[in-house]
Amino acid sequence: MTEFTIEKVQTDDFDRIGKLLVRVYSSLDGFPKPDEQPDYYRMLLNVGDLTLVPTTEILVAKDSNGKNIGAVVFFSDMKHYGSGGTAVHEKNACGFRLLAVDPDARGLGVGKALSMACIERARNLGKGKVVIHSTEAMKVAWGMYERLGFERALDLDFMQQKLKVYGFRLILK
Repeated sequence: MTEFTIEKVQTDDFDRIGKLLVRVYSSLDGFPKPDEQPDYYRMLLNVGDLTLVPTTEILVAKDSNGKNIGAVVFFSDMKHYGSGGTAVHEKNACGFRLLAVDPDARGLGVGKALSMACIERARNLGKGKVVIHSTEAMKVAWGMYERLGFERALDLDFMQQKLKVYGFRLILK
């Protein structure tokens, strides 16, 4: 079992995280490719720009050698969440997006650890909900989200060009 830590990303890691996101998302079967949604992939590559808003941070999973093996963007203020649909209007909520795990690190619990770190941040901020989105291409992660307590939220669904995006909501207790 590979050990890893979860930490807030440092500025000098933005480029590596962006490249990881592009590599992971572009390899998903059924997910739009860079030539189909160039603006989306430009945003992934420049993911560090999202942290220019003080309520947004990137969490990174690093293995024992310091290699980035996963990342996620956490939004403590939903108005900066940046997805389509109604999620930006959620009250008393946090959200996370752009969760990616290096293919070589899949099955080690990295995605779950990153998700739990975001949930814990939301709890520490006193928020009542956590919002996320996913697609059919990421359906393997849906079971993990549901085991963490997320439920499908049809009111959060939207279309990203031709891609159906599905909303999930976790009510914090």
